Amino acid sequence: MGDTNGQVVAGGNGLGNRLDQLYRPTDVLIGKETDSLIICDRRNQRVVRWSRLSGTTQGEILIDNITCAGLAMDDQRCLYISDTDKDEVRRYQIGDKNGTLVAGGNGKGDGLNQLNEPRYIFVDQQQTVYVSDCYNHRVMKWNKGAKEGIVVAGGHGQGNALTQLSNPLGLFVDTLGTIYVADSSNHRVMRWPKGAKQGTVIVGGNGYGKERLANENYLSDDNRSNSEQRSRRSSLAAYPWMRFSFFNLNKKTTTYYI
Repeated sequence: MGDTNGQVVAGGNGLGNRLDQLYRPTDVLIGKETDSLIICDRRNQRVVRWSRLSGTTQGEILIDNITCAGLAMDDQRCLYISDTDKDEVRRYQIGDKNGTLVAGGNGKGDGLNQLNEPRYIFVDQQQTVYVSDCYNHRVMKWNKGAKEGIVVAGGHGQGNALTQLSNPLGLFVDTLGTIYVADSSNHRVMRWPKGAKQGTVIVGGNGYGKERLANENYLSDDNRSNSEQRSRRSSLAAYPWMRFSFFNLNKKTTTYYI
Protein backbone atom coordinates (compact mmCIF):
# COMPACT_ATOMS: atom_id res chain seq x y z
CA MET A 1 0.00 0.00 0.00
CA GLY A 2 1.41 3.39 -0.93
CA ASP A 3 3.58 2.12 -3.80
CA THR A 4 3.64 4.47 -6.76
CA ASN A 5 4.99 1.89 -9.21
CA GLY A 6 3.29 -1.38 -10.04
CA GLN A 7 4.82 -4.73 -10.85
CA VAL A 8 3.91 -6.82 -13.89
CA VAL A 9 2.70 -10.22 -12.66
CA ALA A 10 1.27 -11.60 -15.92
CA GLY A 11 1.72 -10.67 -19.56
CA GLY A 12 3.55 -7.44 -20.27
CA ASN A 13 5.05 -8.72 -23.51
CA GLY A 14 2.71 -6.96 -25.87
CA LEU A 15 -0.63 -8.21 -27.07
CA GLY A 16 -0.57 -11.67 -28.59
CA ASN A 17 -1.47 -15.31 -28.11
CA ARG A 18 1.81 -16.72 -26.87
CA LEU A 19 1.80 -18.20 -23.37
CA ASP A 20 3.79 -15.20 -22.13
CA GLN A 21 1.22 -12.77 -23.56
CA LEU A 22 -2.34 -11.60 -22.92
CA TYR A 23 -4.82 -9.83 -25.18
CA ARG A 24 -7.42 -7.62 -23.51
CA PRO A 25 -7.68 -9.44 -20.14
CA THR A 26 -10.96 -8.61 -18.40
CA ASP A 27 -10.95 -10.48 -15.09
CA VAL A 28 -8.62 -12.22 -12.66
CA LEU A 29 -8.93 -14.36 -9.55
CA ILE A 30 -6.26 -14.86 -6.93
CA GLY A 31 -6.30 -18.34 -5.41
CA LYS A 32 -4.57 -18.74 -2.07
CA GLU A 33 -4.27 -22.52 -2.24
CA THR A 34 -2.41 -22.56 -5.55
CA ASP A 35 -0.84 -19.10 -5.15
CA SER A 36 -1.70 -18.33 -8.75
CA LEU A 37 -3.63 -15.91 -10.92
CA ILE A 38 -6.51 -17.23 -13.02
CA ILE A 39 -7.07 -14.77 -15.84
CA CYS A 40 -9.86 -14.24 -18.34
CA ASP A 41 -7.78 -13.62 -21.48
CA ARG A 42 -10.75 -12.42 -23.48
CA ARG A 43 -9.44 -11.65 -26.96
CA ASN A 44 -7.43 -14.88 -26.96
CA GLN A 45 -10.64 -16.73 -26.05
CA ARG A 46 -9.05 -18.58 -23.18
CA VAL A 47 -8.68 -18.76 -19.42
CA VAL A 48 -5.07 -19.00 -18.28
CA ARG A 49 -3.29 -19.58 -14.99
CA TRP A 50 -0.09 -17.83 -13.96
CA SER A 51 1.85 -18.89 -10.90
CA ARG A 52 2.71 -16.04 -8.53
CA LEU A 53 6.05 -17.64 -7.71
CA SER A 54 9.12 -15.59 -8.52
CA GLY A 55 10.58 -16.37 -11.92
CA THR A 56 7.30 -17.26 -13.66
CA THR A 57 7.55 -16.18 -17.29
CA GLN A 58 4.43 -17.67 -18.86
CA GLY A 59 1.01 -19.05 -18.07
CA GLU A 60 -0.82 -22.26 -18.84
CA ILE A 61 -4.15 -22.64 -20.61
CA LEU A 62 -6.95 -23.98 -18.41
CA ILE A 63 -9.86 -23.55 -20.84
CA ASP A 64 -9.83 -22.41 -24.46
CA ASN A 65 -12.34 -21.58 -27.19
CA ILE A 66 -14.37 -19.44 -24.79
CA THR A 67 -15.18 -15.74 -25.18
CA CYS A 68 -14.88 -15.13 -21.48
CA ALA A 69 -15.75 -11.88 -19.74
CA GLY A 70 -16.08 -12.60 -16.00
CA LEU A 71 -14.78 -15.11 -13.49
CA ALA A 72 -15.81 -16.24 -10.03
CA MET A 73 -14.78 -19.08 -7.72
CA ASP A 74 -16.83 -20.82 -5.05
CA ASP A 75 -15.70 -22.38 -1.78
CA GLN A 76 -15.20 -25.73 -3.54
CA ARG A 77 -12.67 -24.07 -5.87
CA CYS A 78 -14.97 -24.46 -8.88
CA LEU A 79 -14.62 -21.76 -11.53
CA TYR A 80 -17.62 -19.89 -12.94
CA ILE A 81 -17.04 -18.29 -16.32
CA SER A 82 -19.34 -16.11 -18.44
CA ASP A 83 -19.23 -16.65 -22.21
CA THR A 84 -20.54 -13.69 -24.21
CA ASP A 85 -20.68 -15.60 -27.51
CA LYS A 86 -22.83 -18.41 -26.12
CA ASP A 87 -24.66 -16.11 -23.66
CA GLU A 88 -24.16 -18.49 -20.78
CA VAL A 89 -22.30 -19.12 -17.53
CA ARG A 90 -20.65 -22.47 -16.83
CA ARG A 91 -19.11 -24.00 -13.73
CA TYR A 92 -15.79 -25.81 -14.10
CA GLN A 93 -13.79 -27.96 -11.77
CA ILE A 94 -10.08 -27.34 -12.21
CA GLY A 95 -8.99 -29.56 -15.09
CA ASP A 96 -12.49 -29.76 -16.59
CA LYS A 97 -12.68 -28.49 -20.18
CA ASN A 98 -16.45 -28.65 -20.75
CA GLY A 99 -18.07 -27.42 -17.56
CA THR A 100 -21.69 -27.53 -16.40
CA LEU A 101 -24.27 -24.98 -17.52
CA VAL A 102 -25.52 -22.87 -14.58
CA ALA A 103 -27.11 -19.84 -16.28
CA GLY A 104 -28.40 -19.00 -19.76
CA GLY A 105 -27.38 -21.22 -22.64
CA ASN A 106 -30.70 -20.87 -24.47
CA GLY A 107 -29.61 -18.41 -27.10
CA LYS A 108 -29.41 -14.65 -26.96
CA GLY A 109 -32.57 -13.03 -25.64
CA ASP A 110 -34.40 -11.45 -22.72
CA GLY A 111 -36.36 -14.46 -21.51
CA LEU A 112 -35.85 -15.62 -17.93
CA ASN A 113 -33.90 -18.60 -19.25
CA GLN A 114 -31.71 -16.41 -21.47
CA LEU A 115 -28.89 -13.90 -21.22
CA ASN A 116 -27.62 -11.21 -23.58
CA GLU A 117 -23.91 -10.47 -23.20
CA PRO A 118 -23.36 -11.78 -19.65
CA ARG A 119 -20.37 -10.04 -18.13
CA TYR A 120 -19.43 -10.27 -14.46
CA ILE A 121 -20.43 -12.89 -11.92
CA PHE A 122 -20.85 -13.24 -8.18
CA VAL A 123 -21.33 -16.64 -6.49
CA ASP A 124 -22.49 -16.93 -2.89
CA GLN A 125 -21.93 -19.76 -0.40
CA GLN A 126 -25.07 -21.56 -1.62
CA GLN A 127 -23.66 -21.55 -5.17
CA THR A 128 -26.30 -19.06 -6.24
CA VAL A 129 -25.03 -17.28 -9.34
CA TYR A 130 -25.61 -13.55 -9.91
CA VAL A 131 -24.89 -12.27 -13.43
CA SER A 132 -24.68 -8.77 -14.85
CA ASP A 133 -26.81 -9.32 -17.97
CA CYS A 134 -25.30 -6.37 -19.76
CA TYR A 135 -27.39 -5.87 -22.91
CA ASN A 136 -30.61 -6.80 -21.12
CA HIS A 137 -29.79 -4.03 -18.61
CA ARG A 138 -30.48 -6.20 -15.59
CA VAL A 139 -28.90 -8.38 -12.93
CA MET A 140 -30.07 -12.00 -12.87
CA LYS A 141 -30.04 -14.48 -10.00
CA TRP A 142 -29.82 -18.19 -10.77
CA ASN A 143 -30.32 -20.55 -7.87
CA LYS A 144 -28.32 -23.77 -7.94
CA GLY A 145 -29.92 -26.19 -10.42
CA ALA A 146 -32.46 -23.64 -11.69
CA LYS A 147 -33.65 -23.73 -15.31
CA GLU A 148 -34.35 -20.01 -15.37
CA GLY A 149 -33.22 -16.95 -13.52
CA ILE A 150 -34.87 -14.23 -11.45
CA VAL A 151 -34.52 -10.52 -12.22
CA VAL A 152 -33.12 -8.92 -9.06
CA ALA A 153 -32.08 -5.49 -10.38
CA GLY A 154 -33.14 -3.52 -13.44
CA GLY A 155 -35.06 -5.36 -16.12
CA HIS A 156 -37.23 -2.39 -17.11
CA GLY A 157 -35.36 -1.49 -20.26
CA GLN A 158 -32.31 0.70 -20.66
CA GLY A 159 -32.54 3.99 -18.80
CA ASN A 160 -31.47 6.06 -15.81
CA ALA A 161 -34.54 5.78 -13.59
CA LEU A 162 -34.03 4.13 -10.20
CA THR A 163 -35.84 1.06 -11.55
CA GLN A 164 -33.46 0.81 -14.50
CA LEU A 165 -29.86 0.01 -15.39
CA SER A 166 -27.80 0.75 -18.48
CA ASN A 167 -25.14 -1.82 -19.37
CA PRO A 168 -24.42 -3.14 -15.86
CA LEU A 169 -20.94 -4.55 -15.30
CA GLY A 170 -19.24 -5.33 -11.97
CA LEU A 171 -21.37 -6.55 -9.08
CA PHE A 172 -21.16 -7.74 -5.50
CA VAL A 173 -23.78 -9.28 -3.21
CA ASP A 174 -23.45 -9.03 0.57
CA THR A 175 -24.62 -11.56 3.16
CA LEU A 176 -28.01 -9.82 3.42
CA GLY A 177 -28.63 -10.27 -0.29
CA THR A 178 -28.08 -6.59 -1.08
CA ILE A 179 -26.75 -6.12 -4.60
CA TYR A 180 -24.16 -3.50 -5.50
CA VAL A 181 -23.82 -3.00 -9.24
CA ALA A 182 -21.66 -0.78 -11.44
CA ASP A 183 -24.24 0.83 -13.74
CA SER A 184 -21.67 1.68 -16.37
CA SER A 185 -23.48 3.75 -18.98
CA ASN A 186 -25.24 5.74 -16.25
CA HIS A 187 -21.87 6.43 -14.59
CA ARG A 188 -23.07 5.40 -11.16
CA VAL A 189 -22.99 2.60 -8.59
CA MET A 190 -26.39 1.33 -7.45
CA ARG A 191 -27.45 -0.51 -4.31
CA TRP A 192 -30.47 -2.84 -4.50
CA PRO A 193 -31.66 -4.37 -1.20
CA LYS A 194 -33.03 -7.89 -1.45
CA GLY A 195 -36.54 -7.82 -2.92
CA ALA A 196 -36.43 -4.09 -3.71
CA LYS A 197 -38.30 -2.76 -6.74
CA GLN A 198 -35.78 0.00 -7.27
CA GLY A 199 -32.22 0.83 -6.35
CA THR A 200 -30.42 3.72 -4.68
CA VAL A 201 -27.52 5.66 -6.18
CA ILE A 202 -24.59 5.45 -3.77
CA VAL A 203 -21.74 6.75 -5.96
CA GLY A 204 -21.81 8.95 -9.07
CA GLY A 205 -25.02 9.46 -11.01
CA ASN A 206 -24.12 13.00 -12.07
CA GLY A 207 -23.08 12.22 -15.60
CA TYR A 208 -19.67 11.67 -17.17
CA GLY A 209 -16.71 13.72 -16.02
CA LYS A 210 -13.47 13.96 -14.08
CA GLU A 211 -15.24 14.65 -10.80
CA ARG A 212 -17.82 11.98 -11.50
CA LEU A 213 -17.49 8.35 -12.54
CA ALA A 214 -16.16 7.61 -15.98
CA ASN A 215 -17.12 4.01 -16.72
CA GLU A 216 -17.50 1.82 -13.66
CA ASN A 217 -16.23 -1.63 -14.37
CA TYR A 218 -15.57 -3.50 -11.19
CA LEU A 219 -16.81 -4.01 -7.67
CA SER A 220 -15.10 -6.27 -5.15
CA ASP A 221 -15.08 -6.99 -1.44
CA ASP A 222 -11.68 -6.88 0.26
CA ASN A 223 -12.92 -9.04 3.14
CA ARG A 224 -14.41 -11.97 1.24
CA SER A 225 -15.26 -15.07 3.21
CA ASN A 226 -14.40 -17.23 0.20
CA SER A 227 -11.04 -18.93 -0.09
CA GLU A 228 -9.69 -16.50 -2.64
CA GLN A 229 -9.25 -12.74 -2.77
CA ARG A 230 -10.48 -11.18 -5.97
CA SER A 231 -9.26 -8.32 -8.06
CA ARG A 232 -10.22 -7.35 -11.57
CA ARG A 233 -8.44 -5.44 -14.22
CA SER A 234 -9.42 -4.09 -17.63
CA SER A 235 -7.23 -3.30 -20.59
CA LEU A 236 -6.54 0.21 -19.34
CA ALA A 237 -4.07 1.01 -22.07
CA ALA A 238 -6.78 0.40 -24.67
CA TYR A 239 -9.57 1.94 -22.58
CA PRO A 240 -8.08 4.78 -20.51
CA TRP A 241 -11.58 6.03 -19.65
CA MET A 242 -12.28 2.96 -17.54
CA ARG A 243 -11.55 3.15 -13.86
CA PHE A 244 -12.09 0.73 -11.05
CA SER A 245 -14.65 0.97 -8.29
CA PHE A 246 -13.81 -0.97 -5.14
CA PHE A 247 -15.58 -1.30 -1.85
CA ASN A 248 -14.93 -3.05 1.41
CA LEU A 249 -17.80 -4.31 3.55
CA ASN A 250 -17.54 -5.13 7.22
CA LYS A 251 -20.03 -5.33 10.06
CA LYS A 252 -20.25 -1.60 10.67
CA THR A 253 -19.26 0.39 7.63
CA THR A 254 -19.10 0.39 3.87
CA THR A 255 -16.09 2.14 2.38
CA TYR A 256 -15.95 2.99 -1.33
CA TYR A 257 -12.79 3.46 -3.37
CA ILE A 258 -13.26 5.13 -6.76
